[in-house]
Amino acid sequence: MITVLGLGNILLKDEGFGVHFIRWFEKRHDLGPAVEIVDGGTLGFVLLDLVCKSEYLVVVDAIRVDARSGSLFRFTPEDLPPEYLTQGAAHDAAFLQVLLQAEMLHASPRECVIIGIVPEDIKGLGLTVTPALESKFAEVEEQVLKELERWGVTANRYKAADTHVAVKQ
Repeated sequence: MITVLGLGNILLKDEGFGVHFIRWFEKRHDLGPAVEIVDGGTLGFVLLDLVCKSEYLVVVDAIRVDARSGSLFRFTPEDLPPEYLTQGAAHDAAFLQVLLQAEMLHASPRECVIIGIVPEDIKGLGLTVTPALESKFAEVEEQVLKELERWGVTANRYKAADTHVAVKQ
């Protein structure tokens, strides 16, 4: 199974980027039965079973590193910057623990890719991402589709694809 997983807290604007992106992405593409698109929110260890069942995993999340907001990064778990643990949200540390647990169970995905975006606002309350990060959805979409293509998945785009964020106030 191939999994596309969005992480984040949707109550904290850009902190919920991964979840908002996944909801938007799911409305735009039919990826077939071999791909599962999952809103992982801040579920942490609840995701262990999903991770263990995934042969390939792409994760989309806000990532706090020393870079300009809106900057995109592609990491594997082995090359994540230390800031991901020390400056990230609690779910970031919990998710890395999930990956470590899967490894200890000899059930890690064959390949895991994390696509991270530097948030603009994670302190204010709000159910939407900032316009600056919403404008990056297409760029993140392109990166996710490239990963899926490497793994043999061809996405069929829905004709009447919604181009706006799923949650609006």
